[in-house]
Order: sequence, then structure tokens, then C-alpha cells
Amino acid sequence: MKKTKIFAAAAAAALLALGLFGCGGNGGTSSGDSGSSAAPTNLRFVTGGESGTYYAYGNVLGQYATNGDYGVNVSALSGNGSQANVQALEDDDADIAFCQSDVLAYAYDGTNLFEGAPYKDFSIVADLYQEQVQIVTCDPNIKTVADLAGKTVSVGAAGSGVYFNALDVLGVYDLTLDDINPVYQSFADSADSLKDNKIDAAFIVAGAPTTAITDLSTTKTAYLVSMDDAHVDELMDISPYYSKAVIEPETYPGQTEAVTTVSVGAVIIANNSVSEDAIYNFTKSIFEGAENNADAHAKYKELVIEDAAGITSVPYHPGAAKYYEEQEIAVG
Repeated sequence: MKKTKIFAAAAAAALLALGLFGCGGNGGTSSGDSGSSAAPTNLRFVTGGESGTYYAYGNVLGQYATNGDYGVNVSALSGNGSQANVQALEDDDADIAFCQSDVLAYAYDGTNLFEGAPYKDFSIVADLYQEQVQIVTCDPNIKTVADLAGKTVSVGAAGSGVYFNALDVLGVYDLTLDDINPVYQSFADSADSLKDNKIDAAFIVAGAPTTAITDLSTTKTAYLVSMDDAHVDELMDISPYYSKAVIEPETYPGQTEAVTTVSVGAVIIANNSVSEDAIYNFTKSIFEGAENNADAHAKYKELVIEDAAGITSVPYHPGAAKYYEEQEIAVG
């Protein structure tokens, strides 16, 4: 695979200029307890695009861990999505990363995006929140997934996690890419195309509310397409990493009704080379941040420790497992 290019946020660039990145997870030491006088471990945290939830939430998590007495300096970096983030770990361009729960299973098992090229040198830190599969349109006549037949639909970047989510959802409605006119666009580009009437609908997989859809909803009347319960159940039977999700009314401007869909987990993963102490301390900072820094980002409110420890498709990092066990919660 082509080596992922990732870009630091301005704060990360400043740290880099000061030589604080070091050698990532292997470049420092930590004691396993906050309050240590040992040199902190430098962790490069690849998140997502600057208009997405991964980037904003990742910066909050990184700043809280760094500014607290946790023995880690976490530098949040922008990234190019789940597949690219896994590749960043494999290429040693990052130490920890955001990844969709379905994509990390693909990587570990060597399927779909990682067909024939499994990557297993990573482990789970925490499943933080759910990312809903959102199908957005400005056409009031598109009321069901079946109505996408014959329409021009953005299905995410080619080969992205969103692309495979779109294929899965279309598939349970007996649709394929041959039944639509697919285009391959980012969230922001999809929103712009909907504004300009260049496409009829778009798949966007992210925690709701999503900036791209919120911005679209302030300039045009936008609608979210619901899935019915029978098709949701069918999809979960086929692909158990999906969960049923409901996007509540008023999540977006003008949204008056609840929308039923499916979701995947937004998960932090770590390279196995990162020390147990560093990941223990970072995991601890996540949950203490939810208690002490909850107003810094809305997604803190969705953090449930039992869910965070509930991924079964990939093992947990020993540092994360240690933290959960101290909370009397078994991982996986």
C-alpha cells in the first residue's frame, strides 16, 4: 500500500519543531502511574480530516492527556480515514489511531480493504462512541434506501470504510453499485455536491451530528434516509460489527423525526510496540477526562466503560486491559 501521508495540526507542528516527537511510543518512559517524574512518552495520535469528529475529539483527548499528569505527551495529527490510519501504524508514522470497528476487523483478518494483506501488530485501547451510517439527501422523494436506485450517490472515497458500509447497506436492499451512479467523495465534497445539485444522496459515516451535514442543513433543506427494522436486523446478522442506531429529532437543523440506521464503533487502536505503561496512562486519561473535562467535547458524554472494553474482534493492548481490570471490567 502507498505510505500514508499525515499532517500535524499547528500545535503538533510546534512540538515537532521543538523536537518533542522523539521516536513515538518507543521514545520515552513512563511509570504506569500519574505523578511520575520520569520523562513522558511521546505518542503520535493520528485522527481524521479536519472537518470530522475524529480530529476535534482527538485533539481534546490529546490535550487533556498531555496537560494532565499522565506521563504522556500526545500529539494529535490529522489523518485520511480508518484504512490510512491503520497503515500509519504499520509504517511507524503513528503510535495510536482512530479506526472504525469494521475496518480494524478487516485489517486484523485480512479482508475487504486489507484483502490478502492482514496486519495484526496492533491492539485495542477503547471503543469510544458509535458512528452512524448516515444517508443524506436534499431530494424529498428519496425516502428509503430502495429509492437510491438510478440515482447519483456518493459512496465515500474509493476503497474507504464508508465505501464498504455503503456496499453493505445497499446489499441488504438488493442493490449494487450497478444500480446507482456512484461517485467517490469525501464528506465535505459530498456536502458541496449536494448543495450544487450534482449528486442526489451521499453516505457519510461519522458520529452525529456531523459537521458536513450540519453545514449542509443550514443552507438547504436536507433529509436523512431511514432503514427499516427488518433490513437493519438482516445486516446485523450478516455483519455483527454493526449495531442498530437511532438519530434523534433535532440532531440537525430542520430534522423533525427520528431516523433509524446502523452504526460502527469509533475505536482507538495502538501499535503493539507502545509500552504497557504509556497505554495504561493514556487510557486512564480518557476516562478521567470524561469526568473532569466533559464540556470540552460532546462525545465524552457517550463514553461508557463497559462498551469501551467490549470489542471482541481484536485483542486489547496490555496497558488498556490493565486499566479495565482495575475497574473490574473484563475486556473483549
